[in-house]
Amino acid sequence: MLLGLRFQNIALLGSIELTFDEGFTVLTGETGAGKSILLDALDILFGGNQVSTPTRLLRDGESFGQIEATFLCSPPALSWLNHEGFVVEGNELIVSRELRLKENRLLNRCRLNGIVVNRQQISALRPLLIDLTVQGQTHKLGSSANQLQWLDQLGSAQTKDALIKVHQSWRAWEETFSMLKKVESEKDKLIKKNNNLQILIEELEAAQLDDPFEDVKLQAEEDRLVNSVKLIETLDILMSRLQEGSDMYPSVADQIGVCIQDFQVIAKLDPSLTDYVNQIFDIHSNLQGLIIELQRYISSLDNNSSRLEEVQIRLFKLRKLLKIHGTSLPELLEYRDKLRSSFELSNTDELIADLKEKEEDLRKKRNENNLNLSKIRQVTAIAFEKSLMKHLRALGLLNVHFKIDFKEDEAKQNGADSVQFLFSANPGETLAPLHEIASGGEMSRFLLALKTVLSTTEGTTTLLFDEIDSGVSGRISGAIAKLLKELAMNRQVFCITHQPLIAAVADNHFRVYKSFENGVTHSYISQLSDFKDRQKELAELAGGDFEEARLYAACLLDHQAA
Repeated sequence: MLLGLRFQNIALLGSIELTFDEGFTVLTGETGAGKSILLDALDILFGGNQVSTPTRLLRDGESFGQIEATFLCSPPALSWLNHEGFVVEGNELIVSRELRLKENRLLNRCRLNGIVVNRQQISALRPLLIDLTVQGQTHKLGSSANQLQWLDQLGSAQTKDALIKVHQSWRAWEETFSMLKKVESEKDKLIKKNNNLQILIEELEAAQLDDPFEDVKLQAEEDRLVNSVKLIETLDILMSRLQEGSDMYPSVADQIGVCIQDFQVIAKLDPSLTDYVNQIFDIHSNLQGLIIELQRYISSLDNNSSRLEEVQIRLFKLRKLLKIHGTSLPELLEYRDKLRSSFELSNTDELIADLKEKEEDLRKKRNENNLNLSKIRQVTAIAFEKSLMKHLRALGLLNVHFKIDFKEDEAKQNGADSVQFLFSANPGETLAPLHEIASGGEMSRFLLALKTVLSTTEGTTTLLFDEIDSGVSGRISGAIAKLLKELAMNRQVFCITHQPLIAAVADNHFRVYKSFENGVTHSYISQLSDFKDRQKELAELAGGDFEEARLYAACLLDHQAA
């Protein structure tokens, strides 16, 4: 039950405080007087976006505003509050929202009994306190998800138990299914990784890398081979000097031969020089060895003229590999050896087989629970259809036909049903989706009938209707008034209306009016308790404050009192 509302610096209304009683409350007044501001404020209070431009809620020239509502909580609301850790004394809860305008942006903060809460919390609490029905909710009526939610709301304890089982089985299946897909994905990644490693190893193996300094040695060999011509020319001259000599200059070997003969002669004269003879013989022997080695080297230069091309090709391949991997040859060899031992063997096949078996079993269980819930829903749907048509006929739709069409949908947390409200208001008219075929007046009556049927479910949420009588005639207005009055017997009901038939049956009547003072428009709200005040307001609603209208208004009030 909504006990009171307090506004501070709210557009048109300014700063006012209102208190409310139980039963049926109406708000009347001229169009534009500010009646909808009340409902807009409540919508914003609970985190809604009913107002297209929220900044218009603040009074012109003000940068701060506040909306505060006091509720007497129902058991479901108290249960939610206790679960969230809120202490509620005397079952009273104060919901407030502060609005601050800063740099053309509206900043806001919501509190429950003074404690700041987030949008998710206030949105969860909202349906436990208020049910706001405004014009233009056709899209909500056409939503299969909303329709299914309403159907489940009307379900019995059996429905709730079935929904719990469906939710639990879906979660169990979804967890296993997700795990299965994850393991399969990891296996695919592992296979791809191993394939890539195999290609890389084969490439490195094909390069026949063994010596970590091969590139350095090849570079030196290339330098030598590139200079082989100059080497041969120089060595030929050197060999000539060492071995052959010329007419003018005998060779080094000849010179040493002469030296040997001279040493042999003087050694006979002085035996102490014999060691020198041996040394000169060693020099001659070493020279002959040097000549032999140089001859071999020269021969190798002559015989490996094609080696340079081989060395350059090998160097090109090595340098390309090193550039690709961005490393040195010793590091590349080490990397290759690590790759050889990095193959991961997949042992997931057995796990995948187990998960597939488990997923299949859980899917069967999930489908069984979905099927059971669907059967229960279809039984509930029959009672829903009968109850709704009963109320619609009472609201003047005598030939109405209504059916809930079921289709199988993808399995979700709330089952595998997709429903569609099918509607026909006239004889011979084919059933069609409600939001496509219903007129404005029919939609208003359908909304009211729907809320009436839903009001039989658990909870005592305050119902608020914004011109639910839109697009209907006077006779139908009477039927709407009767239904609203019946609704208010079990819960608090608010209604903004322009119909005197509806306003007359209210337990509480508030008039919203505006005045223009000092260049500023103000809206005022006054409670009409006196018979004459209500008579005058009803007369205005009926067409004007003249004798016939006043008599009509008095008749309506007298009939209500009776």
